[in-house]
Amino acid sequence: MRETLLQNVETFIGCDASFEEAEIVLFGAPFDSTTSFRPGARFGSAAIRHESFGLETYSPYQDKDLTDYKVFDSGDLELCFGSSEQALKEIEERASIIINHGKLPVLIGGEHLVTLGSVRAAVKEWKDLHIIHFDAHADLREDYLGAKLSHACVMRRCHELLGDGRIHQFCIRSGDREEFRFADQHTDMHKFDFSGLSELVAELKEKKVPVYFTIDLDCLDSSIFPGTGTPEAGGVSFKELLDAMLLVSQTNVVAADVNELAPMLDTTGVSTATAGKVLRELLLSLLGK
Repeated sequence: MRETLLQNVETFIGCDASFEEAEIVLFGAPFDSTTSFRPGARFGSAAIRHESFGLETYSPYQDKDLTDYKVFDSGDLELCFGSSEQALKEIEERASIIINHGKLPVLIGGEHLVTLGSVRAAVKEWKDLHIIHFDAHADLREDYLGAKLSHACVMRRCHELLGDGRIHQFCIRSGDREEFRFADQHTDMHKFDFSGLSELVAELKEKKVPVYFTIDLDCLDSSIFPGTGTPEAGGVSFKELLDAMLLVSQTNVVAADVNELAPMLDTTGVSTATAGKVLRELLLSLLGK
């Protein structure tokens, strides 16, 4: 295992610092082998990176600029599409390198299963870890068509690591009945929007607990973000998501991810541009705190 990471050839805009000086380290997980509907999320991280040069490094929302901070983009992992467990192992290893160097890992998916690899690394360092989860889907199935390692099961596998009351779910508007029954007993689920988020943030800030922040982009209304594998009607606006991200950034976020862009499913490029802007705002919200 390399102790430091090498410079990537193409970086997300403004993220060209060295590994040694960086506060945040980006890495991509181009994996979508368990996608249950429309594949293509494996191309999400590369598309976000490539299309980011259509964006500015400056955010008028936050009055911050990526060029004023140090972010290192370590590029995409080369993952085994034939083995979910092997892919998760490699994601965990990359996240662990970043964490062990005292830096904040930000993962770009890929399907949502990739989150599990990064959470495995984070929970080794922070035993009292909480997860804040934005998504259209509960992702709490025990298995999907017999597979326990599926993007439909990722939060169920995370629950096995964290236990009850430490996964906080928002915007959820899809899942089978058993998932919602499981949530009633074991997770903190907020359906349809961000109701309750400000109260949660105040509680987590007071307790100073470490937070893993995962954003499945299909939490956005599918009419503005159609480029995803399992679009769901309803959802939130970009501005609502941004405001929620800024709230979450007030907690002790120790790791984060953005996932489930399938760029070829929206040939207009709007979904990719939106994903890039979400990533820019996430990075800036976590920098300079």
